[in-house]
Amino acid sequence: MLKSAILRSLSNAALLSIIAVIVPQSAQAQGYPNRPVRWVIPFSAGGAGDIPGRIVSQKLSEVLGQQIVIDNRAGAGSTMGAEQVAKAPPDGYTFLMVSMTHFVSGSLYSKLQYDPLNDFAPVTQMTSGPNVLLAHPSLPVKNVSDLLALARSMPGKLNFASSGNGSFPHLNFALFLSMTGVQMTHIPYRGSGPALADLLGGQVPLAFPGIGGVIPFVKAGKLRALAVSTAKRSTELPDVLTLAEAGVKGFETAAWFGIAGPKGTPRDLVLKMNHEIIRVLESTEIQQSLRTAGNEPTWQTTPEKFGEFMRRESAKWADAVRVSGAKATE
Repeated sequence: MLKSAILRSLSNAALLSIIAVIVPQSAQAQGYPNRPVRWVIPFSAGGAGDIPGRIVSQKLSEVLGQQIVIDNRAGAGSTMGAEQVAKAPPDGYTFLMVSMTHFVSGSLYSKLQYDPLNDFAPVTQMTSGPNVLLAHPSLPVKNVSDLLALARSMPGKLNFASSGNGSFPHLNFALFLSMTGVQMTHIPYRGSGPALADLLGGQVPLAFPGIGGVIPFVKAGKLRALAVSTAKRSTELPDVLTLAEAGVKGFETAAWFGIAGPKGTPRDLVLKMNHEIIRVLESTEIQQSLRTAGNEPTWQTTPEKFGEFMRRESAKWADAVRVSGAKATE
């Protein structure tokens, strides 16, 4: 009988210890967030990497009842912003807008102060979409064939802009050059906003940015779209060929954006953010806003599925960097 009482006592103690762990976490999730949440976007304001984050965060602020504060930290192929978040307190109040650039940079830079995979807690993907090969109207090219002919006639003399060494626009162009065998000169900028400004001004004639920030300029004739990077044409620019259709067989890349927190962010807060972001993405209004900006709403139902996606992206872009020969200045 004494033995039975002792076992019951131990069982009750074990149960109480489990409850002691679970209840505070549940209470934390129920009261979360109780102050503004910071989203670090590692791209310049107004660029293709900034727009989808602002569209989603504005609606998410309404849903959560707390402001999502956008903190643009552009530079070094998104690594400046990523490092900030990797070192932030894992309390559910700081998140990073991650993209393929996050993993491109993981292969391009050898001295990162964080691990692109293991120092972050995946939340969910939010969007996917093409990059678009652009030319300033002053450049005498109407299509990809014209561009290749011009580049071959003046090797290395045509310049192209990107949002920085190791950025996705940089790698897209590096792949394009590698697959076509032409030579051009890379002009890196500190963010997509400054790169776009100089492209619009004609200071640099070519770029390969995400489609989101450039659709109005293409439709207004201020920039000429030569091709998109994805396997299918963009619904917003249906007359623009894919690079594969334009003759660069096998070229296919997609720009995507998602959200992750610092490693160690409590799982219940990650699940809460995952659930609420998906609610926002399911909104017809938000889906239309994202598509108008050239982004297809795309998400994973669990943080684990997004984590699997991130691992696949990490491996894919490590291979792409190796094949393209792209380099970053550290």
